[in-house]
Amino acid sequence: MPTPEYDPAHPNGGDSVLVDVNLQYAGVEFNYTYLLFCAAIVWLIIPGIGLLYGGLARRKSSLALLFQSLCVISVVTVQWMFWGYSLAYSRGANKFIGNLDNFGMKNVMSAPSPGNGNIPEIVFCLYQLLFCACTVQIVIGGSFERGRIVPSLVFSFIWATIVYCPIACWTWNANGWLFNLPSLDFAGGGPVHIASGWAALAYALVLGKRKHIGEVTHHKPHNTTLVFLGTVLIWFGWFGFNGGSALNGTVRAMLAAFNTNTAASTGVLGWVMVDYIKKRKFSVVGACEGAIAGLVGITPAAGYVSVWLAALIGFLTAVVCASLQNLNVWLKIDEGMEVFKLHAVGGMMGSFLTGIFAQSWVSMLDGATDAPGAIDGNGVQVGKQLAEICAISAYSFTVTCAILLVMKYIPGLHLRVSEEAEMMGLDIDQFMDEQIGDWSILEQHALVAGQSQPGSAGHSIKGHEAVPEKTA
Repeated sequence: MPTPEYDPAHPNGGDSVLVDVNLQYAGVEFNYTYLLFCAAIVWLIIPGIGLLYGGLARRKSSLALLFQSLCVISVVTVQWMFWGYSLAYSRGANKFIGNLDNFGMKNVMSAPSPGNGNIPEIVFCLYQLLFCACTVQIVIGGSFERGRIVPSLVFSFIWATIVYCPIACWTWNANGWLFNLPSLDFAGGGPVHIASGWAALAYALVLGKRKHIGEVTHHKPHNTTLVFLGTVLIWFGWFGFNGGSALNGTVRAMLAAFNTNTAASTGVLGWVMVDYIKKRKFSVVGACEGAIAGLVGITPAAGYVSVWLAALIGFLTAVVCASLQNLNVWLKIDEGMEVFKLHAVGGMMGSFLTGIFAQSWVSMLDGATDAPGAIDGNGVQVGKQLAEICAISAYSFTVTCAILLVMKYIPGLHLRVSEEAEMMGLDIDQFMDEQIGDWSILEQHALVAGQSQPGSAGHSIKGHEAVPEKTA
């Protein structure tokens, strides 16, 4: 069955009033049906990250992270339709950034997509939109427990435009410089993980450390159940994230999905092993972090390596990330969600190992892609992967810092909540009469505080801690 070809005379795929635009895909519909399914499950990663972050944060600020997961997908959808898609994937792009040929979704409909001629462009656009949204949602973790919500949403729009879209163009647009180098990045080790990890580090650096007044909860996840549930949704969504990145329904896509589960599983084993060697005890949160480390590590390699090499990549990535337990202390930065460790370090590991372990026979499972790594005698591929790592790391960190420093001094867009709001918690400060979990928990806190503090009538409970009420 011949692949549908893009016709510059009909950039939107044809006039649907005059012709049946579906006929060009007769016999290959399974490709875009599969990709649409993958897009639907990738969407679950976004609330999954919200639940993961909400569980890792303290209770008094976790609702803000759930809220932002929905707001981020909403903001990024508008950005992507406005100009994001065009900046990343327009056919007239240069080596670094796209043009505005598809501004406002112009001509994005039934024509064969730039990623695969068997996929209508509207399906390709939706799938790539969700990659952008996941990436921005990961970055927001750098602001947890002290970042204001409105500036974070403004930042999301700007960051997606100035950081994500150019890097996606470099990596996946046929005109991009990394695409033509070529660096090997199957599903987003660079644009998604390395970029978001360095950006989250920049966000935490510019915001400064959280206030710490001796609370025992300061570095502890408040709800392991939410962490577990968020990880489950992320793991499930990653089947679509990696499995769909082949942009077809070939055996290569099926292998990528298998490799996804394999690397996540060995990631769990690697992290749990490190925890047990260090402390002789297990950690549910550690197992969840191991799964995510494995998923991050396999992302650039999923469609390039065999199943046992995928197992090795997931295991090694998790062991390295788990061994960097004191990374924030060494860096002197309060990046409590460990986005940098899991995504930047994990993404760099995955990209580097892709250069070593990529196998031609695996990439050729789609019938067209020949991508050997060092294991197949193409040692220079390791250097090309290092070029991708260095370029994306430097660009994401530097530009993110610049964006945040400019925003910091714009009236109304100051990035950080007040010290009082931070002590009370973002949920009390920025939301209506809502709490995460059961209201009775607050009542129990109030009862304990009332029994333990003399003259407790002058205190109220806001978030986790007892906060003196203001007097006239």
